[in-house]
Amino acid sequence: MKCAIGIDVGGTKIAAGILAASGGEIRARRRVPTLPERGGEAVLADALGLAEELMAEAGRCGLQPVGIGLAVAELVSPEGRVTSEQTIRWIGLDVRRRFLKLAPTIVEADSRAAAVGEARFGAGRPFRLFYYLTVGTGIGGAMVEDGRPFLGARGSAGTVGSGATMSTCDRCGVVSRPVLEEFASGPALVRRYREAGGTATRGDDVTAAAENGDPRAFRVVSSAGEALGATAGQIVNLLDPEALIVGGGLGSAGGLYWESFVASARRHIWSETNRGLPILRAQHGGDAGLVGAAATVLEG
Repeated sequence: MKCAIGIDVGGTKIAAGILAASGGEIRARRRVPTLPERGGEAVLADALGLAEELMAEAGRCGLQPVGIGLAVAELVSPEGRVTSEQTIRWIGLDVRRRFLKLAPTIVEADSRAAAVGEARFGAGRPFRLFYYLTVGTGIGGAMVEDGRPFLGARGSAGTVGSGATMSTCDRCGVVSRPVLEEFASGPALVRRYREAGGTATRGDDVTAAAENGDPRAFRVVSSAGEALGATAGQIVNLLDPEALIVGGGLGSAGGLYWESFVASARRHIWSETNRGLPILRAQHGGDAGLVGAAATVLEG
């Protein structure tokens, strides 16, 4: 049976697995902490080690790997070259060439890879044209048409969370330049909750506190969901997809964050013709990155 190796290199963890080509079943999993502060070479060595381990595991299970899909939480050019180093310092490293020694390899941005996974094996299957939004440690997205994500001219499409907006208060003149990722991502929830006097180490801690009635957490979580929804509404206004599919640990978690997000998104969609579009949770949750990484190989 054919399979693909999927490796998802994020800011917190490297998740890897073997994905069956038929049905998208995960046959084996591995996970190690990324620890990106060690430098790009150390992270790359760990990712290569996981790939080697899973290639051997596939052989023992009688599976035939067709290649390796590598998803990374950075910008990736259409040629598969990592072009940013916000977290993973791989600029200047020929990452794909190192993996090609093991098997044919595709390097892709994590949000686009996850979108491909949802198109082939998840909530995106019924739709020809959908927008995938991922919310966790960071915020990103991808427009998908006929199973393929839109890359843009340089591979930088989908940097949803990095755009800043600017407004000036009419009363006091203070200029505000909020960045979505610094307001609505998992780490942003933790920071904002701590600034309000709460105690948390993970975004889940903040959402749980909100569900348990902590008014400080309620304000942080509901306002984050509203901000994400405002951005999602503008994405729908601009691109007119058939559906919005939302993944990532925080984006697909449900509860107050999800409810605030969906309500805000529908308020910010201008046209009645698409205000009622499906807004769905991604099917693969925390496995979206590795499933998507492997799916890029199967699609390619």
